[in-house]
Amino acid sequence: MTATPGSGKTTFALTLAARLREARRVDRVVVVCPTDHLRTQWALAAAAAGLDLDPTLTNAVGPVRPDAAGYVTTYAQVALKPMVHRARVEARRTLVILDEVHHAGDGLSWGDAVAEAFDPARRRLSLTGTPFRTRPDERIPFVRYEEEPDGGLASVADFAYGYREALADGVVRPVVFAAYTGVSRWRNSAGEVVSASLTEESTASVEATAWRTALDPGGQWVPHVIAAMDERITHLRAAGMPDAAGLVLASDQEDARAYAAIVTRVTGTEPVLILSDDPRASDKIAAFGRSMDRIAVCVRMISEGVDVPRAACLAWLTSYRTPLFFAQAVGRVVRSRGKHEAATVFLPAVRPLLTLAAALEEERNHVIPPPAGATGEELDPLPRPERDGTEVPSWEAVDAEASFAHVLTGGRAVSGGDALLDSDDEDFLGLPGLLSAEQTAALLSRRDSEHRRRAGAGMPVDDAPAATEAEDAAAWQRAQTLRREINSLVARLSAASGAPHAVVHTRLRQAVPGPPSAAAPVDVLERRRDHLFTQL
Repeated sequence: MTATPGSGKTTFALTLAARLREARRVDRVVVVCPTDHLRTQWALAAAAAGLDLDPTLTNAVGPVRPDAAGYVTTYAQVALKPMVHRARVEARRTLVILDEVHHAGDGLSWGDAVAEAFDPARRRLSLTGTPFRTRPDERIPFVRYEEEPDGGLASVADFAYGYREALADGVVRPVVFAAYTGVSRWRNSAGEVVSASLTEESTASVEATAWRTALDPGGQWVPHVIAAMDERITHLRAAGMPDAAGLVLASDQEDARAYAAIVTRVTGTEPVLILSDDPRASDKIAAFGRSMDRIAVCVRMISEGVDVPRAACLAWLTSYRTPLFFAQAVGRVVRSRGKHEAATVFLPAVRPLLTLAAALEEERNHVIPPPAGATGEELDPLPRPERDGTEVPSWEAVDAEASFAHVLTGGRAVSGGDALLDSDDEDFLGLPGLLSAEQTAALLSRRDSEHRRRAGAGMPVDDAPAATEAEDAAAWQRAQTLRREINSLVARLSAASGAPHAVVHTRLRQAVPGPPSAAAPVDVLERRRDHLFTQL
């Protein structure tokens, strides 16, 4: 089964496992996953579903605890001693759940071990979020392939559940990609200062170097984007998502530590730093998921399976660009909680990432290319990775500036000049789903100068104005609540009638005279809200 990241593959698999055990179709459940962190996460989720799956069972221990429903292991453990796992599967009628089964195609030894260990299983459930391309001689075990017209092979899933279907069902959040361009300047091996925009037409090598320079912690591009993400978190928290959080994805530990310092300077709040080799990384992820911390800076720890439903923003501050990693990372911020929430991904406006963002709703199969010489076409639409020491043998970042480029949603790019806004729209940037893509782009563009100021000065935006007296604070809170209700009702009327938000607001002020909502007293706001109710 292929299902978009964030759609609930774990819940589905454990529900199926519980039902098969209740029906006495299987006696044991074995889960195979990519990492030790996910072993614990699977075990906790299984416990909530009434299944005792042991995540601590090692290869050195032969039998499974008789009082356990099964165990959770990793692909690496299976590869070390496949016959141990085969013996456990043969001892009882077993359901094997292969989580992110594409990892069984990471190498011939892993694939052979998985096939050998779990071939005798009574039932197998293979799950993946993003099947991906491997070398021609590496098939994923237990996956069915069909021949392509060009002589290659493509996987065929028994069931596919893509982002489009999950979005329609309310299983995932809608996601908007906020792309940021800017001019990067670097010094080459000849000592010359070269400058290039992230979005200008250039060679793949120049684009990659401009991208690399933009991500340098010493420039202004990274602080600018972090300021924009932090403001988005602030708006989300003020607009009905009080625990909204953001994830910053770094390429390596050195950058992650530098980015964490930038987050502290720009936002005034120290982030959670989660590094891949930290023995406490899993505990930190779990604690962050339960806390009210605003931002976590991570290295390779937020891809597959990591569950932080309150995370609604992602800053892509890395040069990673594989379809697999992109889909898995974006999947961390689109998991729905049954509420009206949206996700925002902030990323460099470079062709490889924009291509991946535009293709988010497309279903992908695991593709094995045809034999060498069968075709001259490159199957991967992205440029090949640049080799160190070719076009740019030496590089030193000088500076990078950021500026908002456009938002990308549903494969459509929308710039900041494509919509008109009134004051009410700007006040409610954080309300998920109420503003169109054009309005969101216009707001981000309008706020760009403030983000640039914060990037340079490190001055956080207050979550809310401080009230001088308790009575004023109560009145302000009441007015804020009423304005949100009005904007929500205006959005519903706009969707029903097809009239723009601004037109509905104008009609409302004609029906209930008074100042704009931002300056209107509570009694006027209450009358406007009540009038809108009569229009629905």
